[in-house]
Amino acid sequence: MTTLDQLKIGSSATIIAVGGEGALRRRLLDMGLTPKTTVLLRKVAPMGDPVELYLRGYSLTIRKDDAAKIEIKEV
Repeated sequence: MTTLDQLKIGSSATIIAVGGEGALRRRLLDMGLTPKTTVLLRKVAPMGDPVELYLRGYSLTIRKDDAAKIEIKEV
């Protein structure tokens, strides 16, 4: 299983499943991180956290811990 936090800068992937529980999972889904969505990893902060993603026509920054809960398939 590959997760979003393992994606390399400039790589794209399709979301397979969103993990987490309760409010965290709901928040990730509300931000557009839903299954079958293609995401591009644009940047990683100098200390490695957070990461900037591009999806659905906008940029989104999330913590690496949250990215680790999202299962992906590289494109």
